[in-house]
Amino acid sequence: MRWQGRRQSSNVEDRRSSTGRKVAVGGGLGTVILVVLSLLFGGNPLDVINQIDVGSGPQQETTAPADTQKDELADFVSVVLGDTEQVWGNLFEEMGRTYQEPTLVLFRNSVESGCGFASAATGPFYCPADQKIYIDLSFYQDLKDRFQAPGDFAMAYVIAHEVGHHVQNLLGISDQVHQSRSQVSQKEYNQLSVRLELQADFLAGVWAKHDQQLNNILEEGDIEEALGAANAIGDDRLQRQSQGYVVPDAFTHGTSEQRMRWFRRGFETGDINQGDTFSTPNL
Repeated sequence: MRWQGRRQSSNVEDRRSSTGRKVAVGGGLGTVILVVLSLLFGGNPLDVINQIDVGSGPQQETTAPADTQKDELADFVSVVLGDTEQVWGNLFEEMGRTYQEPTLVLFRNSVESGCGFASAATGPFYCPADQKIYIDLSFYQDLKDRFQAPGDFAMAYVIAHEVGHHVQNLLGISDQVHQSRSQVSQKEYNQLSVRLELQADFLAGVWAKHDQQLNNILEEGDIEEALGAANAIGDDRLQRQSQGYVVPDAFTHGTSEQRMRWFRRGFETGDINQGDTFSTPNL
């Protein structure tokens, strides 16, 4: 991705040097995996965070100074956020609306958000309560090592997906889904969650299309990097890796194929009106 020397967003809050809460270290890798699978790339952090017992096991302080080696990655994230501001500012203006820019919070190990406490194990997430995106830059290495989805544009896709949730929040789509939770079964709510996540993937593709037209950001292989990330975090693939089998009724984010297809659709059309995942019978 061509990003060096370009405008960085001013809506970045760097908390990497802040003192973190004490977090329980224990429970094993399985707990970490469950959190990652449940909260990766969006969703309501409280759904899983409230199930994590932070009061048991040995304690360790999460306080740490900002990692200067990650400054370049922080600059990259800031440029990507700035690009989303430009693209969605234009698209909202076309809709006769004003785009309210989100804040992106950089943290290290743990963070307090408007949606509650979270650790780096939750992965990047968007909190509608404070309209902020939270990300520990170590996730870039996780994409490469754990999920086998390397590349700067894979990371850009992650950010654009979370910004997609912000767009859904501004348009009132997220509220409609969350308000239905008490009115439908868990299976039905999971299906609505899948549609919400796939729409965020679509919106990430829309952003990539318009950003390319505005700023010529793409280099050879960039779209493949984004598709690789979408493929890596499909519910079916993650379930198979963690438990050896797939439970479709428990899907909350969509299959690898669905996530790739909706991102590609957004990139190919660039038309926000083509992303109504809630009215599409076959996702």
